[in-house]
This record gives sequence, structure tokens and C-alpha cells, in this order.
Amino acid sequence: MLKSYFKIALRNLKTNKGYTLLNLFGLATGLTCCLIIFQYVSYEKSYDAFNRHGDQIARLRMDYHDQGKLTMSSATVYPGVAPLMAKDFPEVKNYCRLVAARIAWSNIEPAQLNVVFSNDEQNIRAIENKGFYADPSFLQMFTIPFLIGDANTALDAPNKMVISEALSQKYFGQANPSGKLMTVHEGGHIYHYVITGVFKNYPKNSHLAFDYLFSYKTFISLIHFLGNGKEQDPDLSLGWYDFYDYLHLQPGTNLKALEAKFPDFCLRHKINFLQQIRNNRTDFYLMPLKDIHLYSHLNEEAAVNGDGKSVSFLFLVAFIIIAIAWVNYTNLATARSLERAREVGVRKLLGALRTDLIMQFLIESLLLNFAALIIAIGITLLLSPVYGRMLNNNTGFGFHLPAAYALGIVGLFLVGSFLSGIYPAFVLSGYHPITVLKGAFKNSGKGQVLRKGLITGQFATSVALIAGTIIVFQQVSFMRSQQLGANIAGTLVLNGPVSVPDSAYHNTYQAFKDQLLQLSGVKSVAASTSVMGKEIYYTNGAGLVHSPPHQFYTFYFQYMDYDFVPGYDIKILAGRNFSNKFPTDNRAVLLNEAASKLFGLKSPSAAINELIYYDGDQYKVIGVLADFHHMGLNSAINPMIFVLKPAANNFYSIKFNSPNTQQTVASIQKVWNNYFPADPFSFFFLNDAFDQQYKADVQFGKVFGIFSFLAISIACFGLLSLSAYNVIQRTKEIGIRKVLGASVSSIFIMLSREMVTLVVIGIFIAVPVSWFVMQLWLQDFAYRIPIQWWVFALAGIAVLLIALLTVSYQAVKAAIANPVKSLRME
Repeated sequence: MLKSYFKIALRNLKTNKGYTLLNLFGLATGLTCCLIIFQYVSYEKSYDAFNRHGDQIARLRMDYHDQGKLTMSSATVYPGVAPLMAKDFPEVKNYCRLVAARIAWSNIEPAQLNVVFSNDEQNIRAIENKGFYADPSFLQMFTIPFLIGDANTALDAPNKMVISEALSQKYFGQANPSGKLMTVHEGGHIYHYVITGVFKNYPKNSHLAFDYLFSYKTFISLIHFLGNGKEQDPDLSLGWYDFYDYLHLQPGTNLKALEAKFPDFCLRHKINFLQQIRNNRTDFYLMPLKDIHLYSHLNEEAAVNGDGKSVSFLFLVAFIIIAIAWVNYTNLATARSLERAREVGVRKLLGALRTDLIMQFLIESLLLNFAALIIAIGITLLLSPVYGRMLNNNTGFGFHLPAAYALGIVGLFLVGSFLSGIYPAFVLSGYHPITVLKGAFKNSGKGQVLRKGLITGQFATSVALIAGTIIVFQQVSFMRSQQLGANIAGTLVLNGPVSVPDSAYHNTYQAFKDQLLQLSGVKSVAASTSVMGKEIYYTNGAGLVHSPPHQFYTFYFQYMDYDFVPGYDIKILAGRNFSNKFPTDNRAVLLNEAASKLFGLKSPSAAINELIYYDGDQYKVIGVLADFHHMGLNSAINPMIFVLKPAANNFYSIKFNSPNTQQTVASIQKVWNNYFPADPFSFFFLNDAFDQQYKADVQFGKVFGIFSFLAISIACFGLLSLSAYNVIQRTKEIGIRKVLGASVSSIFIMLSREMVTLVVIGIFIAVPVSWFVMQLWLQDFAYRIPIQWWVFALAGIAVLLIALLTVSYQAVKAAIANPVKSLRME
């Protein structure tokens, strides 16, 4: 019996090629979109899932409050917190700390410096900034497979390091690097590390990205060697927050219950002692390891994280697309009900039971859906690499789904195939054979409410997707087109040298700068510890000298030379810039407008000559700069204090005054090689680097737009099915109207009126829903567009035009048809 069901189903699908191809196209497109989105979502949610202890590891987060207001949420905390928590809380099984290798400390301030590795024997040298100083326990807590060496002892002493397989091949080829020395240039110093192990390249689907690890004890010895003046050892400090602290918790630990103990912990260890005097407060929270990539967007993240909200939106779009495809199948199947009515009548007269007919139609649905799934898998295999490149995903993005998602797809496929087939099966199997075979059969209006409801849902979804796409592109365009308050156009930024000793650097830099300024293509040169688009890691508390001692606030500090402000065309609102004509400027600072307001000063001019206090000393305010966006518009402008450092060696900003960029870069490289031959020539264009902050939003806009377009395209098949159904239902009515003198235009309007009604209903449903959803998406941006009414009007008009274009073919065809043919059917 089952075999005959399949034979009849295949025969029917083969006989009705147009219907089969139309359904295959819609279903395959929907399933392809669903597979690709599931693949992307599963990859984004797989971050850190490979860690065998992942469910028991949490990272500490620190919130800092000034005068009762939250001023900073940081992914980094004090290094002494994790060891103390391990002692105080039985829930903590183990802990480890990481500090980025590129964070170097001098006697003045912390800054991001380049780290240069070299194998002097092979004359191989390169900048390597993807690494950390790590506790030995890191290798046990995190899943770090070793290829060479012993993970238990690899990081247990100073001057030890482990490297990735890729780094081993880069610097040592096929040779075993164990026991060999790696020369490291950092901050004007040269260090030699013993390589004690090689680990397998760390997976890219991790919130941590690293190619090497130095022992944490090396960091402690370096801090003591550099004599940075810190009051506490970096192993115990409760006031220096550049450290990622991870806790390995006992199985079954309740994070919220553990977090509830943290306020008493802070009081017990006097973490908030100084802050309480100043009316400030520090709070700690736990972030589960597997949530970091999608849901942690804090200061000093170890790497650029994903966006859980965007992933959820795309996941929802996947279900919308496949639901639309199955709705279309249902509507197309019921639209063919008149064609199959006589088949049902004959089969019932020959003894077929209704259950047999239902099974027959369900098998047809399953076969059609299965064929669409096979086609979809093939298309997905072809498109996955293209989709991966569009997302700049260099992990070899191919078709791979974890077992849970694969089972989800199978379950969704079976449920969808059943639900999309069951309604047409009941409709078709319910016809009365006598009525049908007499030729007096007219398809009833039963079920039209459901069909129209489904089509209205498609219209509402289409309006919401179009409006959402417009809003996403508006927001991205808004962020990229706004004036930053600083001119970053035509700026080449060099990563500063690390091999020149501090004692010789000042003179070397000045000579290098003077020679650069002699080049015809160079307009200005400025040195600084940070540039636009690069996060500032150095924060400190500061207050006005004449204010009460408890009024301290958190500020972001940037060090720069005399030419930074004019080089970037930053507007001075009051006072003046740093100048070498004033020797006392080494005890002076500039504020941005946000800092001036945070101090409670009534105007920029009121800040001039004010004395501020930080780091145990006093500084005079000599100028106030207009606010500029140091980071992208998805972040608020931070209160900043600018300190003079004429020979900062982190970044050199070079402004061009020539369109011949290639030639100017080549000339700059020659000068660089003369003054810094031991350092790689490394640069980036500031415009491009700054725009990288919007990369995730731009990609989301593209992906959301593409899948929205596909969803709307698939929805058009639903309109086509309903219009075909209506024309079939009203064939005789159209014939009679034409005989009585109805015009083509009046018949076209009559057939299109229903579509217009459904569109209007869909718009009224879509507007509040899409407005609410897009408000949720926009709330994460510090600077955002308002949602305007015309977006929904445009989306509604677009859907209305799409609907009219879709149904116009059927409507016009019916309107111009010969009425004699339709009336013969009576």
C-alpha cells in the first residue's frame, strides 16, 4: 500500500511540472536560507563550547561607580581579586589570570605597545600582539592541547613561554623549538624567553585570541624590574585593573548566589575603602564563559565580540522564511483543489477511504519537501564559502552543523512537512464524490479565513522586514557619516618602534619626525599613546583641587605631543594647546568638554587655570577641547584628560598633502628603515581602521537585507497562489460580468481589492511589532537615529506594489479572457 502511495505521488508531481517546480523553488529557497542561518547561528553560539570545563568557568566583571553613577563596566579587574575569592569562597575550585602582552607599564602610564618577536638565527622578525601573560593554571582550566612540552610545568617560572603550532612553523620551521630562545622587543627593552611548549592552534571560535603565552611570573618580575612605582605587587593588587580573572567553579554553583556574597567580600578586603571616602564604589559580577562572545561588550574586551541580539534576529528570520515557504505550499495546494476534486471523487467511488487519501496527500507533501531539502543542502554547500567570505570569516566556513542543530533541522523539517501538508490533505480528501462527478461542484469558502490569515501574516512580515532593513542601514549610515569632531581623513598611522632604548628614543624620534616633515607628501606628524578607534586602557580618578576630597571621577587619559591637536583639526573651545614655548606645560593638561562638565564647571572658559589632582600630584588646566569621537558612535564620548608627552612612541599620525599615497608610503618607509632598522614597518590608514568598529553592524545590515529580500520574494509565491485560487473560484462570475459589460479595468480592480485589504491589515499589524523590535536593537547604540513614520509608510507602499505586481498577471489574464469559455462550464 505504501509503495502505491509513493508511485501515485511521484506520478502526480511529474504530471504537474509547473506546480512542482514552483513549490520546489519556494521550499528549496526557504530551506537554504534556514540552513545557512542555522549554520551561522550555531557557529556564533559555539564560542568556547570546546572547553571541557566551559560550564564551570566564569570571568569576573567590574563595575565602577562615581558619585553613585555607573561610569565604567570593565572586562578586566584587579589581579588580587581571584586569589582572594579562591580563599574566601568554597565554590571557587581554581582561578587564573591573564594580562595582555601588549599592555606595558612605564613609570608614567600604561599603554598599548607593539611586541616584536625575532629569531635572530633565521633573521625572522615580526610584530606579534596576540598573546598574554598567564597563570600556570590557565593551561589546566582551559582546553589547551599540547603538541610538545608538559602543560603542568610549561609556565611555572619566569622567562618561560609557550607558542602555537603556527608560530612555531613561522619562526622555527619544522625544527623542534622546545628549549630554544625567542627574542622579544617590547617598550625599548629586549627580553629572552625559553620556549617550553608548543600547543595546537587555539580555536578561532573563542573569545580569546592568542598565539603565545608568557608565564605570569615573568610579568611580576618585569614589573619589579621596570620599577613602575605601584604600591602593591601585581600578584596581590586591588587597585590595578588590567587583568582578566577567571574562576573555575564547583559543579552546580549558583552564580547569582555567589554574586550576592561579593559586596561583603569587597568590604572585608577594603576594596571599597578609598572609594567610600570619595563616594565611589566597585562591584563585581560573574559572566559565564560561554556567554562572553555574544553578550559581553565591556571596556577592555580581549577581542571583538559578536552580538547576541543580531544573532537572535537572524535566527528569527530563519523561522520566518521557512514558515513563509510552507505557508506558500499550503496555499498553492489548496489553490489546486478544483483540479484534483474529480480525482478525489473517482478514488472515493472506487473504495478509497478518507484516511487513505490523507496519507496519499501527506506523502506527496513529504516527497516534495524532501526533494527541496536535498536541493537546499546542495545549494548550501555551494553558497557557504561565499557567505563565509561575505562575513570575513576566515575559519573555512563550510557546511557543518552541530548534532543539536542538525536534529533541530530534521525535527523542523518533519513538523513543517506534516503541518504544511495536513490542511490541504483534509481539504482535498473531504470532497463529496457525487457532487464532484455531476459537475455541479463549487469549491466552498471553507478555509478561506485561514488562507487569508496566512497571507496577511506574510504581508505583515514583509512590511516588518523591509522597515527593519531600512532602519539598520539608516543607523549604520548615520554612524559612518557623522562628523567626528576630529579630521581623520588622509591619515597614515605607524605603529611605534619598540627596539630603541628610552635613553636614546627622544633624540631619535625628533630626527625621524624632522626628516618626515621634509617629504613633499607629508603635511604633519604627531605622536600619541592612542588614536581614534583604538580603545584607551588608562583610566584614573581625578578631582579639582578646590573641590571636596570625595569628589573624584574616573577619566580616560591620553598622552600626546604638541602637534596632535592641530594635526587632527580638533577645535579648542577655551585656552590654548600645549606649546614648547611654555616649559611648565609638562605640569599642564587639556580637558575635553565632557571632562569639563563632569568636573561641574559651568563653561569651558571656567576650566582654564583650574588645578586638578590625580596620581598624587597637581596639574593646571590650560585648555578645553571640543568633544570628538575617539571611538565609534556606538559608544558615548568619554571624559578625557590629555597630558603632554612629546616623544610618545605608541602611534605616529602622519597627515598627507599629496594624492600619491603609494609613493609617500614608500618614502616614509625609507626614512623609517634609517632610524628604526630593528623594527618592522607597520602601518594602517585611520579611516579604514576606524570603520572596523562598524564592521559587525555593516555585516548584519547586509545579511539581514539579503535574507529579508529572500523572505519577501518567497512571500510573493503566496500571493501568486491566492490570486490563482481567487481567479479559479470566480471564473464564471468574471465571465458573467464581462457579458453584462464590465470593463477590463473594473475586473482588475475587483480582483485586486482583496489584496489591498490584506496589505492594509498587514501594515497595521507590522508597524507596532517592528517598531518595538527595532527599538530594542537601537537601544545599544550611544548615538542612534529616531525611528521615523515614513519608514513604515515606505515599507507599506513597497509591499502594496509588490502585491499588485504579483497578482496583476493573474488578474489581467482573467479580465481579458473570453467569457464564452468560462460560461460553457455551467
